[in-house]
Amino acid sequence: MKFIELSGKTLYRLLQPDEIDPEELRKAGVSEDSLVRINPQGDIEVRKTRSWEVIGGLLGDFSERVKRATGRDWA
Repeated sequence: MKFIELSGKTLYRLLQPDEIDPEELRKAGVSEDSLVRINPQGDIEVRKTRSWEVIGGLLGDFSERVKRATGRDWA
């Protein structure tokens, strides 16, 4: 599976109003310093101590938003 990794801070910046609520991200353990990743389907995962945990998803033109925000492509 391909992903783009980014910080929690970057994720918070690129969220749109109709997507996952920032409060839900905080409850799931996403801080500005968290390591998160997004797959091409828009699933958001946060890095936990020993695994990745799916915590929500992005909608719409998220692919281009993620690429612009990170400067990365799917890998």
